[in-house]
Amino acid sequence: MLHAIVMAGGTGTRFWPASRNDAPKQLLQLVGEQTMLRQTVDRLGELAPKERQLIITNRRLVETIRSQLPELPASAIVGEPCKRDTAPCVGLAALLVSRDDPDATMAVMPADHVIRPAEKFQAAIRQAVALVDASPRRIVTFGIKPTYPAEIFGYIQRGEKIQGIGADAKAFKVKQFKEKPDLVTAKKYLDSGEYYWNGGIFVWRARTILDALRERQPAMLGHLEAIVKAWDTSERDAVLDREFTAIKPISIDYAVMEHATDVAVIEAPFEWDDLGGWQSLTRLIGQDENTNTIVGKHLGLGTSGTIVRTADDHLVVTLGLKDVIVVHTPNATLVADKHCEEQIRQVVKRLEELGWSEYL
Repeated sequence: MLHAIVMAGGTGTRFWPASRNDAPKQLLQLVGEQTMLRQTVDRLGELAPKERQLIITNRRLVETIRSQLPELPASAIVGEPCKRDTAPCVGLAALLVSRDDPDATMAVMPADHVIRPAEKFQAAIRQAVALVDASPRRIVTFGIKPTYPAEIFGYIQRGEKIQGIGADAKAFKVKQFKEKPDLVTAKKYLDSGEYYWNGGIFVWRARTILDALRERQPAMLGHLEAIVKAWDTSERDAVLDREFTAIKPISIDYAVMEHATDVAVIEAPFEWDDLGGWQSLTRLIGQDENTNTIVGKHLGLGTSGTIVRTADDHLVVTLGLKDVIVVHTPNATLVADKHCEEQIRQVVKRLEELGWSEYL
């Protein structure tokens, strides 16, 4: 059976000051009428029923997520006691779904990507499941056809085409994974036509990923198995805290994907955006006649190329601005040159150093 695993533990620091510790990016309404998490779950449609959906998140977000996803049982939302990257998240999910379904197939996805339309996403997941069914040890990922030489994404180099999963499907063997490149290398990737952006969505058998972790990360898997052994006992929280904290952080890409031999990539037939920062809103929401992207109430004179986000009828007035980001929240306001967007992470780090937790 197919189980949907949603990774919802990120912090979304590049969306500060809207994104905070208790309300990170995936729990915000940034594009569309619903939060990113709500959109992710709704996008699943009939792929996996509610009893086969699992949300892995930070413990402090569990109650908020339950309020956003009231249809899910309490057991479907698992809170990690600390941040340990994606490999422990995936391993824990694989162990949990395997308890009742040893032959489980998992579709693993982030909670904070924009993907549309839902119908094409669902069709692509079904194609991935067919690839796994045809070769149960296979790992399937999704590649996003690049539109510019991005330096912020990892890349997947495709190999020969895989036949037999439908006339419309573009599936290939993975030749190799590449880390985030410099601009010159990214241009070479784009020009070659052989590379995709790594979308961070996977389909595999739970048994396959557990075997890979047992081989590559045995200490991690040992900690995770101790957690699941105590899952239905009164010691669950204590064991979870002790064992999960002892795990060394590592991503699923480093732990498994870069070492796997039977990996397929499906060229994503859907629109995809990782919503990496405030400038993503321009791509997804669009611009007005003055090339501004506005969310909320705004009056601009002599303003162009500017992103403004405000809420609760709070008016933002801009005069003579060009290529600026303005984000207003009840207790913090960001005003930044668009070209300095990456430095927002440094702002968050500095706030932490100052102990100004009320702004985090």
